[in-house]
Amino acid sequence: MFLSSLFSGLQPAAVWAHFATLCAIPRASKQEAVLRDTLRDWAAGRGLATTVDAAGNLIIRKPARAGCEQRPGVILQAHLDMVCQKNTDSSHDFSRDPITPQLRDGWLVAEGTTLGADNGIGVALILAALEDAQLVHGPLEALFTIDEEAGMGGARGLEAGLLKGSLMLNLDTEEWGEFYLGCAGGLDVNVERPGLAEPLPTGWQPCRISLRGLRGGHSGVNIHEERGNAIKLLVRVLVELAPDMPLRLAELQGGSARNALPREAFATVALPADMLPKLPALLLAKQELLRQELRGVDAALTLDVASGEVTSLMSSREQDIWLASLHAAPHGVRRMSRQVPGVVETSNNLGMVDLHPKGGSCNFMVRSLQDSGSTALADEIVSLFALSGTPVEKTGYYPGWTPNPESPLLALCQAVYKSEFNAESSVQVIHAGLECGIIGAKYPGLDIVSFGPTIRGAHAPGEAVDIASVGRCWHLLQAILAAAA
Repeated sequence: MFLSSLFSGLQPAAVWAHFATLCAIPRASKQEAVLRDTLRDWAAGRGLATTVDAAGNLIIRKPARAGCEQRPGVILQAHLDMVCQKNTDSSHDFSRDPITPQLRDGWLVAEGTTLGADNGIGVALILAALEDAQLVHGPLEALFTIDEEAGMGGARGLEAGLLKGSLMLNLDTEEWGEFYLGCAGGLDVNVERPGLAEPLPTGWQPCRISLRGLRGGHSGVNIHEERGNAIKLLVRVLVELAPDMPLRLAELQGGSARNALPREAFATVALPADMLPKLPALLLAKQELLRQELRGVDAALTLDVASGEVTSLMSSREQDIWLASLHAAPHGVRRMSRQVPGVVETSNNLGMVDLHPKGGSCNFMVRSLQDSGSTALADEIVSLFALSGTPVEKTGYYPGWTPNPESPLLALCQAVYKSEFNAESSVQVIHAGLECGIIGAKYPGLDIVSFGPTIRGAHAPGEAVDIASVGRCWHLLQAILAAAA
């Protein structure tokens, strides 16, 4: 497999060699076939049995080490795809270009793009286990799912009865020293509305307003930090500018992933030419106001205006409907859990919007530890848009992962952690979505625990993974497998 000089000095070498391969092969959601086929050929070359199910998931099986054949089978699970986010000044093409990380103060970082440590490190850890001839383990099954980041399509399409193990280690969490035992479920709310274009009035001048500089992040992991949502903020700016100047909207775009907090948004508008010189000062005042409100969270926000080109505009009625609806639409934490202190129970992310003269669409991703909570919040969004007769579709529902504090696998993992690291681990429930609930529903009785290295900034450019924590994860995985055997 591919190994660049950047990774050659990192330990554990086997894990980083595999992650280097993942960086070299593009793997956006729904475009994992090249990577999956590469891994299948790699496994076949080592005499390991492989299966690709009807959904496109890859299963690799490794027989138990001699003497461990009767021990419980363990499933190691991670997803092949990554969130593809980049800054607007980046020329990176996620369909073609390799990820080019850098080393910085003990972290592996991608500048200007996402790194894919979520969930590439989990995949790399599993591949290292599959090729390690000295590893002590019972029967192993590696489940590499597809399309996790764009709707968990691989997990939802996983065939029942295909897996034989009774224990599952999911390697898709982002805080070393924590074992995860439950997660939120959720669904998507997709809004789409046709429009009717109008010509640009004579004497009106188009321009492009940009809101940039936000941190973004994971819409489950970072939602409680009250980071700015570029779509919501730019809509607010447009609404608040309306009393001072008759802006007409041609286009509005923001966000590029349903499960990422929008970092940037752009609006192409038109206004009477004699009013255009007033706009920069108004935007500067809005910029300072928003920076004050987001101080300590997203104070690097910028608002600027540049020349634009349009030949048609949204109708005034459609503009009013969209701006009012998006301004009123919920975003952020709806409720904190009373059962799991400090954990978000229900939230919503307005993740993407694309408006143009002939219509538009937007996406909301709703999450909750209570399945009824995500359904109720989604229905509120549906009701909001119903006021204007706007078509709305609820799709992609997936169940939450209900915690089992009495899990024997959890007890084993905690005991091994304490023995190997002379420290106590913690048990967490995460607001982000994991595939564990979906897989567990298809395999009742499967005992599941999740852990992983420390990852910062997942789903946003600048994503980074703590190198030392990857080594600790590898050590822990080896020890857990040996203890289970």
